Amino acid sequence: MEDMIFYDRLQFAFTITFHYIFPQLTMGLSLMIVYFKWKFLRTKVDQYNDAAKFFMKIFAINFTMGVVTGIPMEFQFGTNWAKFSELTGGIIGQTLAMEGMFSFFLESSFLALFIFGEKLMGQKLHFLTGFLVFLGSWASGWFILATNAWMQNPVGFEILENGKYALKNFSALFINPWLLPAFLHNQFASVVTSSFVVASIGAFYILRKKQVEYGKLFLKTGVVFGLISSVLLAFPTGDWNAKNVAKYQPASFAAMEGIFKTEEKGAEIVLIGQPNMVEKKLDNKIAVPNILSFLTYQEWDKQIPGMDQFKQDQLPDNIPALYYSYHIMVGLGTLFIAIMAMALLFLWRKKLYNSKPLLWIIMFLLPFPYIANITGWYTAELGRQPYLVYGLLRTSEGISPTVSSGNTLFTLLGFVALYMLLGLLFLVLVGKTIHHGPRPQTN
Repeated sequence: MEDMIFYDRLQFAFTITFHYIFPQLTMGLSLMIVYFKWKFLRTKVDQYNDAAKFFMKIFAINFTMGVVTGIPMEFQFGTNWAKFSELTGGIIGQTLAMEGMFSFFLESSFLALFIFGEKLMGQKLHFLTGFLVFLGSWASGWFILATNAWMQNPVGFEILENGKYALKNFSALFINPWLLPAFLHNQFASVVTSSFVVASIGAFYILRKKQVEYGKLFLKTGVVFGLISSVLLAFPTGDWNAKNVAKYQPASFAAMEGIFKTEEKGAEIVLIGQPNMVEKKLDNKIAVPNILSFLTYQEWDKQIPGMDQFKQDQLPDNIPALYYSYHIMVGLGTLFIAIMAMALLFLWRKKLYNSKPLLWIIMFLLPFPYIANITGWYTAELGRQPYLVYGLLRTSEGISPTVSSGNTLFTLLGFVALYMLLGLLFLVLVGKTIHHGPRPQTN
């Protein structure tokens, strides 16, 4: 049984991690495309229109890869997690169906019109199609997060005599106190990713001394969007999410923060430390006293329950992975604010475009928002364990009992091989798009 659970979780973790590489860019990039198109309508400067069409090409490649890698996950609900689907399908099936029927079709339909219909529709309708692509991509995130929010904090349901979960209050899915902070945090995280992608491409063009004017436009736009979204990612949305975890999942909060023992007079915030699961402590710890209590409850001496206050079967089943995921996310988020603030200062002083060290830093920071986004999702999902539906349905109760661990491992290896090929194809297509640039015929 333990092997079955492990391989089922491993397969889903791999497929969803690879899948999320793509939508985390498209959701943020759609907003920036709308901005470029709006600027073109306001200024009539062709560079903005070229930028919108250029990044829509990258959007389209990401969107296609997202669709291809997203479909297998839906089948896994029936193959690997059949019991979970049987028991909760009456609830999560509604939000997932709405995501497919409304958001996906809206996004895909108007994506085609934006790419091919500019001359036919005119500029204002072309802007409208771009805005509807943005609306569809963000609505997709809303419905997916509504599903996940119910799994994190189940609301508006009843359990029938046969053990199945039924929805009593449809609106409760969308006024779930977990949903709005999670959605805003996720969307600003996607804007951070897209900002770094846009800024990195701009830095690349400037360093290569090719299409420099576009490089300056991309760099400037990416830095401004990047700083704003990085700050909003930390506060208020990150702070709001952390307070939700402390309120609704206190055992997970203790594990995230590395609080093994309850402190009577306020909890410290850990900057550095390694969980020692044998001695139940953090090794090589560097911490600031009472800060965590103040950030969480605005009281310096407020007690925060440690892991010693919970039964072992209520704690997350992989505390080190949860702890490190959370601290990697927070550390990278802090770094993003610092780098983008420095870049904006250089931009204001008109030194950014000539500062090669900073341009190289911005260009090579490209992978790190992806890492921060993925570790952020790991934090949420590892924190929910050992439950599929927090406090109600354990992970061990949701697997498919007739699918062997050997079959799951075999298909996992197939996914790894296939996704490696898709990843290489993605890099080639995006690389060629960036190489040609917005205006291939000019420098």
